[in-house]
Amino acid sequence: MGSVRSTSAFWVVTLAFVVTMLGTTLPTPLYPAYEAQLHFGALTVTIVFATYAVGVLGALLALGRASDTVGRKPVLLAGLGFAVLSSVVFVLAAPVHDRSGGLALLLIGRLLSGLSAGIFTGTATAALADYAGDDHKTRASLVAAAANVGGLGLGPLVAGALAKNVDDPLRVPYLVHLGLIVVAAALLWSIPESVDVHRPRRIVLQRLGVPADLRVAFVQAGTAGFAGFAVLGFFTSVTPATLGVLGHHDPLLTGVVVLVVFAASAIGQILSLRVAMRTALIGGTGILIVGTALVGAGIGTQHLWLLVVGGAVSGLGQGLSFRAALASVTGASPADQRAAVSSSFFAVCYVGISLPVVGVGAGTDAFGLVHTAEVFAGIVALLALAAAIALARQGRPAPH
Repeated sequence: MGSVRSTSAFWVVTLAFVVTMLGTTLPTPLYPAYEAQLHFGALTVTIVFATYAVGVLGALLALGRASDTVGRKPVLLAGLGFAVLSSVVFVLAAPVHDRSGGLALLLIGRLLSGLSAGIFTGTATAALADYAGDDHKTRASLVAAAANVGGLGLGPLVAGALAKNVDDPLRVPYLVHLGLIVVAAALLWSIPESVDVHRPRRIVLQRLGVPADLRVAFVQAGTAGFAGFAVLGFFTSVTPATLGVLGHHDPLLTGVVVLVVFAASAIGQILSLRVAMRTALIGGTGILIVGTALVGAGIGTQHLWLLVVGGAVSGLGQGLSFRAALASVTGASPADQRAAVSSSFFAVCYVGISLPVVGVGAGTDAFGLVHTAEVFAGIVALLALAAAIALARQGRPAPH
């Protein structure tokens, strides 16, 4: 494969990655409109959001290794196919006012969106490494992280801007996304395959598992990952409701706040490459503690600036700790078990992005958002603190 074609393919996959991840967070600033149209509360919003994580986990386990045997392009095109189906379902849901029918469409749309993201998370990252070549693995890793997190951050911004300026806010963002997918798919179709597929084309399910001698370290890293992803889940599910409590109902502002969190996460992931792994992991969890405390304080005192600063600090800590935690557990794994350990770690993270926010939704309906968010921030901070203490003690000489 020529260097020019490899470079072109690299940026085509990057574009497809951004477009796919952008679609997964388009609904974030639109949740208040769905609530008003279908007459449901915070718990239902968080369940709709959490359905996305089910799709991600399903794709990671079922198709996480598929591109090694059937090729990167077919799997990436399948991921775009699920993204198309997701946006089509959301377009169909826009005029529906029947609660049960509309809710069913939202759940299906989120599940399909999760499947598209789960496919791209592993396959696009691998494809970027292929096209970059052995001499540019670091660049590939950075671009993959930026495309993933950047796409997630751009979704609410795009949807929020459109929702504020168009007459059909529940349909236009998804129609725009469909147009972007068509462009990405056409470009993706034209690039060369990056792996040898002259072998039996079969899909092998990805197994979960952690070697016995790695379980203590895995629990420590997994706790940090769980806490960080819980914060991301909070901002991508209940930011509109949180801003509403603070007296702000602008969908564009929702997009800006979420973008700040994900941009900070991307910066944290980049910074994690420039410091020692242990420093990034412990430092990241420490920063996450400070960030969640600021988020809780911002909601409790109803100060928007404090909430935004807390989100940025939390995102920075999440980015630092996540990348270092993943590298620590995969780096310590035997080569033949590395994929299983990596998948297990992502499984923990995606449980973290979904389960706690469902609790936030239930708590909001029962006790109100302010008290629930303060409790949530406290629990996440305690989890991060437990992880930081365990990591700091790891490797110290035993007392005599």
